[in-house]
Amino acid sequence: MGSKTVMMNPKPDATPEPARPAKHNAALGIQSDIAFAEAAKRLSGRDLCSVGDLTIEEMAAVMELAHSVKSNPEDFRHALDGRQMVLFFEKASLRTRLTFEAAINTLGGNAIFVDQTQSPLGERESIPDMAHNIERWMSVIVLRTYSHDTITEMAACSRIPVINALSDLEHPCQAIADFFTLEERFGSAEGLRFTYVGDGNNVCHSLMLTAAQLGVHCTVATPKGFAPKLEIIHKAIEISEQTGGSITLMQDPVKAVTGADAVYTDVCTSMGFEHEATKRAPIFKPYQVNEALMAHAHQDAVFMHCLPAHRNAEVTDAVLDGPQSVVFDQAENRMHAQKALLLMLLGGAKRISTTRERGQSRKRS
Repeated sequence: MGSKTVMMNPKPDATPEPARPAKHNAALGIQSDIAFAEAAKRLSGRDLCSVGDLTIEEMAAVMELAHSVKSNPEDFRHALDGRQMVLFFEKASLRTRLTFEAAINTLGGNAIFVDQTQSPLGERESIPDMAHNIERWMSVIVLRTYSHDTITEMAACSRIPVINALSDLEHPCQAIADFFTLEERFGSAEGLRFTYVGDGNNVCHSLMLTAAQLGVHCTVATPKGFAPKLEIIHKAIEISEQTGGSITLMQDPVKAVTGADAVYTDVCTSMGFEHEATKRAPIFKPYQVNEALMAHAHQDAVFMHCLPAHRNAEVTDAVLDGPQSVVFDQAENRMHAQKALLLMLLGGAKRISTTRERGQSRKRS
């Protein structure tokens, strides 16, 4: 569609302007009730292991449904009556656990939590054996694991949907909620300049893929040796070429943030890499999001973080608690985005409106 995707690690004086979207044959997003119904039908019974599991149209349908369930929660009170969701978590959680439980409870279903922090999945009983048991009792499985292979194996063995609630490769539910938050603020994510600064980790991976599906100009600035995985980069580029978005990689955080509509960061040391914290601290110090760095972004740019944050490490208190921060909007929207995902995967989705009250759309040329 005439998209220009830039993939690079430029020298300090060689950063190009991200390309703006070309004119598309059709606008991004769901264009009709029939298109929404078709996307919902395809998603029913499916797994969500990766953002890449969704097509561009399916992502648009999920986003639209998320806006609907947030604006009109009463219309979905009994959409998942009698459905059972089980959550197996190998990692600690605040937002992911509570938002998933609140999501299905307010849709009429029920949540059962199983703490796996002391016993990794597959250790006591094989993943296939677990899957064949769980599918007879439950409607959906939500996994928060260390290894992404645990999620894909469970999905391959189970006849019910499996949702990735975080793995070492991706955090799809977080990224979907984050871009839902940007749609609320700006009216549309298409054409926005989104910058991620920090470690090229699981959150970064899902953000890149989601940005690509929504036609966003995504710039990622990481220290040398901490870039996103090549498989994710290539997939994001492939998607961007269909939507008019772009993917730009670099090491200079100032150039990356300059003119950005949204600036995002995450902890420098993810769960499972705590032993590297001392080594990583000086490497990531230049990538701290502080007031000086945010000053290079657009004047009405927002600051984003998936939380929990290490205050005054990857982000300063002044930015995290400042007027540009939307971190708690992101946290709230985890619930609404996950409601949409549960409705789609469990066959409870419906289109109730083609209009959404959001912020004013802004695409600068």
